Amino acid sequence: MSTLQRDPGEQVRVLDEDGRVVDGATVPDLDDEELVGMYRNMRLARHFDQRAVSLQRQGRMGTYPPLSGQEGAQVGSATALAEEDWLVPSYREHGASYVRGVPLAQTLRYWMGDERGNELRELNVFPVAVPIATQVLHATGLAWASKLKGEERAFLCYFGDGATSEGDFHEGLNFAGVFDVPSVFFCNNNQWAISVPRERQTAAATLAQKAVAYGFEGVQVDGMDPLAVYRVTREALRKARDPGEGELRPTLIEAVQYRFGAHTTADDPSVYREDEEVERWKRKDPIPRLESYLYEQGLLDDERIDAIVTSVEEEVADAIETAEQFERPEPGAVFEHVYAEMPRRLREQARELEQLRERHGDEELLE
Repeated sequence: MSTLQRDPGEQVRVLDEDGRVVDGATVPDLDDEELVGMYRNMRLARHFDQRAVSLQRQGRMGTYPPLSGQEGAQVGSATALAEEDWLVPSYREHGASYVRGVPLAQTLRYWMGDERGNELRELNVFPVAVPIATQVLHATGLAWASKLKGEERAFLCYFGDGATSEGDFHEGLNFAGVFDVPSVFFCNNNQWAISVPRERQTAAATLAQKAVAYGFEGVQVDGMDPLAVYRVTREALRKARDPGEGELRPTLIEAVQYRFGAHTTADDPSVYREDEEVERWKRKDPIPRLESYLYEQGLLDDERIDAIVTSVEEEVADAIETAEQFERPEPGAVFEHVYAEMPRRLREQARELEQLRERHGDEELLE
């Protein structure tokens, strides 16, 4: 039977806020290189996030959804994926996508308004989903198709706590339970759906317990503990690919964490959050938490951390330079990438835009 089976209100932890292994916890069997690599990926995700917000403020990029605070959940879960598995993101999984192999420049290209940044199929990464919870249905359908084909692969689907209030969430998980599909539904419970707090989303004590209604396992994990997230996700993915006797393939993981910054760069969280709340959660920051553990294990020292910081800063700077050198899409690209065959109304609008461009030129249209 699965090692995940437990009360979904019992939160799984490996490291406490100070980076010490909690009593009775089992550290996952990652080797030294993998542990340090996880730490570097988290540092990179944080620095990338800070630079991306700065790019948006400078007018060099469009609206952007920050991830700071969620590095432990993203890196820990994506590290657990096998090569044949699929990652199905929402719109905030920049760190998870990087772990999966998506270049930072590609992520920037998408948020700079170029849909070609969303071409990720060769990496087994589904396109970014900005609509809330629609990717839950996609992940369930992908997983069902894979099961019918007799494949042994899992589909890791990310979404936020706000998505659990959408009908797509219910329909996707209900279908997944009925048809026993190899999906792992990963809820990034960052406490806020834009300005709506977690307690206004549901009267349920946890989001993980919602899995009970669909007939499969739910588990709540400390989302700011990357080792606990890795352990829980790895087991859920294993079960999705090859369940044991009496096990169902799907799992709902609720990763309890916090979004340090705004929902997007169009949002002002100071309107609805107290500074004290933010500071309280920052004491659980996943990066110094893992850093302290690795220090204690002799895997990090000041010199190695300085080298990691330098390499991270250089990699992000190179990605920004590359992204800003990409050829910009033609205005007519706004009509593409939506339908397999463009419907008549969009063809008519595309023709109208082309006529306006011929008559006035792009610069005049932009004015």
